[in-house]
Amino acid sequence: MTKVMVNGVARDMTVKEQAEYDARQTEYQNNLPSLKLKQIKEIRLQKLMESDYLALSDVVLSDSWKDKRQSWRDIPQNFTTEEQYDLLLARDSDGKLTHTIWEKPWVT
Repeated sequence: MTKVMVNGVARDMTVKEQAEYDARQTEYQNNLPSLKLKQIKEIRLQKLMESDYLALSDVVLSDSWKDKRQSWRDIPQNFTTEEQYDLLLARDSDGKLTHTIWEKPWVT
């Protein structure tokens, strides 16, 4: 049984509480891949927005930037498993995303 704190005292959950807790945990686990994909899409959108100024009509966009922006747009089609989502969301000890897809191209 899972413990629960009530008025500062730990006790075992009742059978009903445990069943509700287990159901919530199962629902969360079942929804985890879609939550990860949502987070990836938010990061992708941020990266695209940060580089939008490069795609203005008065700016010549380098091929490396064109390719990078396209790779960001293609993430949902190219990364489709929860394991791949975990790789895209991996961070170093400083909190920086580590997957190379998030890196900006050297050539501007």
